[in-house]
Amino acid sequence: MASRVVVIGAGESGVGAAILAKKQGFEVLVTDAGKVQDKYKHVLTESDILYEESKHSEEQIVNANLVIKSPGVPDKAPLILKLRELEIPVISEIEFAGRYTKAKTICITGSNGKTTTTMMTYHLLKEAGFNVGLAGNVGQSLAWQVAERDFDYYVIELSSFQLDGMYEFKADVAVLLNITPDHLDRYDYQLQNYVDSKFRILQNQTEENYFIYGADDPIIQKEIEKRNIPAMCLPFGWTETPENGAGIKGEELLINWKQKSFNMSIFDIALQGRHNTYNSMAAGLTGMVLNIRNEKIRESLSDFKGVEHRLERFLRVHGIEFINDSKATNVNSTWYALESLSKPIVWIAGGVDKGNDYDALKDLVKDKVKAIICLGTDNRKIMEAFVGIVPDIIETQDMKDAVRSAYYLAKDGETVLLSPACASFDLFDNYEDRGRQFKMAVREL
Repeated sequence: MASRVVVIGAGESGVGAAILAKKQGFEVLVTDAGKVQDKYKHVLTESDILYEESKHSEEQIVNANLVIKSPGVPDKAPLILKLRELEIPVISEIEFAGRYTKAKTICITGSNGKTTTTMMTYHLLKEAGFNVGLAGNVGQSLAWQVAERDFDYYVIELSSFQLDGMYEFKADVAVLLNITPDHLDRYDYQLQNYVDSKFRILQNQTEENYFIYGADDPIIQKEIEKRNIPAMCLPFGWTETPENGAGIKGEELLINWKQKSFNMSIFDIALQGRHNTYNSMAAGLTGMVLNIRNEKIRESLSDFKGVEHRLERFLRVHGIEFINDSKATNVNSTWYALESLSKPIVWIAGGVDKGNDYDALKDLVKDKVKAIICLGTDNRKIMEAFVGIVPDIIETQDMKDAVRSAYYLAKDGETVLLSPACASFDLFDNYEDRGRQFKMAVREL
């Protein structure tokens, strides 16, 4: 049993892990290379937890029995490599929290759509009267909730980085939506490494558990053929509805589960667009597996409000619609956004490129985009990809300039879309900060 725990990273997940560790009787140190936000400083001080900021005191860290690291800290960071060399276990906050709860877990991952599907599934369980928490990439830290108000169920959004630090943790229901190249900079630019990371969501599952997956995804299909999966496999997709799984027939969403079936018109789903129908199938299937009544599933899928910063139809100014899709941090997310819109688009894009290949967007951009506003410290890659395809490409390094430029280029009845296809860290704290600044700039027009 570890007696001294060091938590690297003093954000939501790190502070949550520290609170749980303290409650379990460990000696705890929280260390952050950057500044710790005031709200977290207050919590750590109140909880009598030792912390340091703007540095990592190596000698204090290497004498830990267990290290919990924030998903933002790369596995190849020198400090992490040193800990591995010393054979000190390094795990994620989710792995740590899982050791102290008996709750059932519904874990959702994928390159795109995971936040919407997580929120939709949480909404469904909550409406059905489950004692349920929301955790992972959204909601409050899982460890924090386990420490202070342990729920019976958790709906957990998991990124590949969180999955990389998980070993004994088990998902009762694992949902894998899709896999497209993303974060390849963290995976030695090897797609298989990233695929393996996503498939960690299945580790430790038994035949009593469930694996819900996007059947139309060629990478997932190929991977399933190579693996022996003990859990019950439930596919969903655009094709014929499987005996156990979900599909589309004409204009109906259909779900079959054991002897039961569910159907609703795709036009009654609250969030429209092909990708949202996918997300709704995954959430609906989860509901069926948990024996939620059909009318509750139908009600929840038809009144779900959507997620901030994900295709959020924000405001109309002089007939121009402004849409905040700041959460689109990869090419595939932006593909969905462009694909779902029919009016001419002024597209605001750019940020930290994670090894993007913009070829997949070229046909859509040619058809739908009348101008591109680049918003990043280095816009060369986007400009080179679309020069000659889009007549107007403008460079900006500031959200107000980007929004103003887009406003001047768009006409009544057209759309301004912020869908960056890139991470936000060059000019913003995170994608939420980027989305909020966009909305502020639109309000000021």
